[in-house]
Formats: sequence, structure tokens, C-alpha cells
Amino acid sequence: MTAVATQAGPRRLLAPLLPLLGPWLRTRRWYAAEAEGAGAERLVPVVVDVVRHEAPVLLHAVLRTGSGRLYQFLLGLRPELPGRLADAAIGRVGEGSWLGWTLYEATEDAVLMGVLLHHLVRGGGGGPRLERTTPMPLPVSLPARPLTADQSNSAVGYGDRLLLKIYRRPEPGPHLEVETLRALTAARCPRTPRLHGILRGGDTGLVLGLMEDLLPAEGDGWQAAVRQVADCVDGTCTAVPATGGFTARARALGTAVAEVHTALAGSFPRVRLTPDDIAREAARMTERLALAVREVPALARHRDGITRLYDVWAGAGARGCPILAQRVHGDLHLGQALPTPAGWRLIDFEGEPARPAAERAAAQPVLKDVAGMLRSFDYAAQAGLRVLGERDPDDTPGPRLRRARRAREWAARNRRAFLAGYADTGGTDPRCHPLPLRAYEADKAVYEAVYESRHRPDWLPIPLAAVHRLARA
Repeated sequence: MTAVATQAGPRRLLAPLLPLLGPWLRTRRWYAAEAEGAGAERLVPVVVDVVRHEAPVLLHAVLRTGSGRLYQFLLGLRPELPGRLADAAIGRVGEGSWLGWTLYEATEDAVLMGVLLHHLVRGGGGGPRLERTTPMPLPVSLPARPLTADQSNSAVGYGDRLLLKIYRRPEPGPHLEVETLRALTAARCPRTPRLHGILRGGDTGLVLGLMEDLLPAEGDGWQAAVRQVADCVDGTCTAVPATGGFTARARALGTAVAEVHTALAGSFPRVRLTPDDIAREAARMTERLALAVREVPALARHRDGITRLYDVWAGAGARGCPILAQRVHGDLHLGQALPTPAGWRLIDFEGEPARPAAERAAAQPVLKDVAGMLRSFDYAAQAGLRVLGERDPDDTPGPRLRRARRAREWAARNRRAFLAGYADTGGTDPRCHPLPLRAYEADKAVYEAVYESRHRPDWLPIPLAAVHRLARA
């Protein structure tokens, strides 16, 4: 069996697998269910290659749904699936060359991910190719392991050196994250991983993923913060809860974010927003709010207050209050920050996946990233409360109110520490721009409300509380 180059070939090759892939795709975290409707009922091959021909077989495919969205698959096939891969199973093939074999998610298979690394580094044959961006030799014998931190994409670690990130919803180039990491690597930014290569999809023009440094971190900033919240709310984090705990790390994180923004400002154009630019951005925020209210009716009671906030910001822009825009992270939160022995590192520069690529790539005020991190501290505080509630089921009014107050205090002091660390590093002091900072925080909270209503309805009160606070401020 050989890699297929014609449209008829992929249809024949994948035809016996498509009945299994459709239902499985709809269960994936990276499937855009809200945008598809019934579109996933029909899957059309765009790219299909056999990377490994003998068992276990490794297939690479990009399929288009009926709604036009592209999804990337790495698929394994074995006559018998070992127990260690039981959770990766997709289904048993009912016809064709692999009759009776088990189809499964190949990123869970260290053997096949080792095959893929060898294929990418050595080249040759069909399948995705690695376009190198650094001259550093890449070893092909590093042990592979799946990483679970990514949600909208998949990641595989190789030893303690390399990370392969696979875009599950690939896009034509230029790709925002690839473009950003290439520039930061060239600028030798110490706060981000080096980019070693870009995965390309033959002659399709698609960017399929990237190869970068695997950073030496035990978990991410979100996990560290939530653990500390639970301890601090319980009164065990430090003898002086109001000043101890996470604040030093929050301040250092503010410094790290400011340093990345400085590196980005030196690598991409920086522009001054005109009054018309600010008015258009406020109008887009208002439009997003209107769409969100239709989907999340609980937002309706805050619509007037948030709309006034956007209007006041637009009015300030009309009075000539200056604000600069540049390339930013675009989806910054504690989960995108890794605490390493050498300090904080930032990852995942794709921007908010639900927003159009052109909008994500446009120059934005750094306040957008700052607002995203402020929202993340609020989220961590509430998540820590949930962890503590599971650990101590005492839900009587007194302890519950005490915990809620301490969680709010934790969020407030870490937000202040983050802003102070950012301001001390130079450039923009977010505290000098309270109006646009509130507008971006409100816009982020509205975005979160829509996300939670779709995926985690029990978390919806968290962004709703923020919208309530910001609408009244």
C-alpha cells in the first residue's frame, strides 16, 4: 500500500474508516460543534498519506466536513490493540484492507509517534514534512509521550527536549503562532520556546503544526495557582494570608508578560490607534455582546451597563486619549504560562480559537493580554474554592462566606501584584489606562460566558459575576 496522491485514491483508502471517524470526531474536545450543525455527517478527504505501511500502520489525514471546516487526524491501525492503548480506540474496521483491525488515535502510541519523529526529521516519502527554522540537529531516537495540556490541539513530547504540536483544525499559512514564534526565536526572547520547524501539508499550503522546545515545567500556572488558592482560602498557605502565597509569582509573571510584549513590539509593527479605530473596536465589542445575549440570556440584565462602558471608551478615544497597538499573545491566561526553574515562560500564541484568523493577527493593545490574565486570576480563585469544597464538605453559611471572601481577596491581591510587575518592567502601565482595561476585561468575560454556556454550564456563574461587577463599576 502506498501514499495516495489522487482524489480517488484517498476516497478508496479511507472509505472503510469514515463511518468510524464521524461519530468519534464529534466527541473530541477540538471539534467545533457549535459551528458545524450537521456538517460532520459528511467527511471528505483533502490529504491522506500512509506514513508507515506495516503494522502498526500510521495514517495521516486532513478531512473536510460538510460545513467546510478542516480537521487533522493521526490514525493508527493494529490487528490487535494492546491494553495500554484501550482508551485510544476509535473502532473496529468493518471492511476493506484492514478488515477486523482496530482504528485508534495514534498520538497515544509512543511507537507510532517515534515513527513520525523519524519521518519528519529524516524526510522522504509521503506525509507531512518539517520545514526547519533553526540549524540545530534534531535527534530521532527520543522517547515519545503524549501531553495532555493542550485542548484545542494535540501535543507529543520527545524526551526532555522537543514538543510536537499538532493543529487539529489546520489553516493555510501564514499561521499566527508560527509567525509569532519565528520572530521571537529570531529575537532570542528568553520567555518563549524556540521554534525548530513548521509542519506543512504537501502542496496544500496548510500549516499542520510546529516543533519547538519542550520546556521543563511541572504543570502550568493555572494548576499552581488553583492549588495555592485552595490552601490559602483554607488559611494554611502562610501565617499572613493577606500578603503571602502567590503574590511574588504573580508579580514575576507580570514582568515576564511585559518582556514578551517588548520583544513583540521590536519584531512587528506598532501603531497608534486612531479615534476611528477605537470606535470600531468598541462597536465590535458591542456586537459580540449582542450575539452573546442571544445565546446566554443571563447576560441581558447587564447589557446596558456593559454597552455604556464600551461607549465611554469610544468617547475617550474621540477626545484623543492615545493608545498603542501591536502583536500580542491574544489568549493569555494562567494555563498559557509555565513556571520553570528559570522563571515564567509563555506558550500557545494562536489567539482565541473562536475568533477569525484575520482578527487574531491584527495589532491589539497590550491591555487585551493584561485583561485576559486578570480574568484568569478570578477564575483560579473560584476554581480553588471548588477544590476546597471537595476537600472539606462543610457548606454551612459561615464557612462558605468566609471562603468566598478569602478567594476574592486572593484574586484581588494577585491581580495587583501582576499589574505592578508589568508596570515595573517599562512600557505601558496598565493602571494608567483603567477605561480600556475594563472594556477588554468585560469583552473577555462575555466571551467566557458564551464558552461556559456551551461547554461547562456549571462554571457560567464565574464570568457572569465578572460581567455584573464590570457593568456597575
